[in-house]
Amino acid sequence: MRRLLPQTRLARVAVSVSLALTLAVLALAGWQMLRRPPAPEGGAGTAAIGGPFRLTDQFGAVRTEADFRGRFMLLFFGFAHCPDVCPTVLQTMGAALDELGPAGERVAPVFITIDPARDTVERLRAYAANFDPRLVALTGSADEIAAVARAYRVYYARAEDHGAGDHGSGDYEMDHSSIVYLMGPDGAYVSHFTHETPIEEIIEAIRNRL
Repeated sequence: MRRLLPQTRLARVAVSVSLALTLAVLALAGWQMLRRPPAPEGGAGTAAIGGPFRLTDQFGAVRTEADFRGRFMLLFFGFAHCPDVCPTVLQTMGAALDELGPAGERVAPVFITIDPARDTVERLRAYAANFDPRLVALTGSADEIAAVARAYRVYYARAEDHGAGDHGSGDYEMDHSSIVYLMGPDGAYVSHFTHETPIEEIIEAIRNRL
């Protein structure tokens, strides 16, 4: 029995290590899935993306998904303190609609914050003013933002604080998906782009559906 005891302990340790590694791999795979751009279910058909929402725009008005029926939505989730990707995407969205000319009026550019703690109505009003005047910027409670993010399969999480910085003690970054959704006049998912998609591809994809 004494000779077998060390082997038994080693076996238990090996099982524990193997289980821990398996759980870590599964957790990483799930996190990567959240960050991956969505694909239609089964490789074809329409992806299960989108749904009802009730949020507040940069002027304090309540907006729902029904307000955009009959128009396409070019929809992006981000936050006003975002240093690079968010402003670049919003500028690209506005430029794409400008290139479409009068047809661009059939597309509503929409920005939904994933940082409602800082992105108040007043903050979004000032932020949205830097971009296309047609931009609708939406905020809400933490629960409301979480619900609409789930509906659109958007990943977001608060990153580590970076100290006082330019924004006082509330200076922190947000990790989030950088996907631009094209939603149809009926509110259904049509297509999506990443923040690296060339503007020419975005314009062509929208023009082909108008």
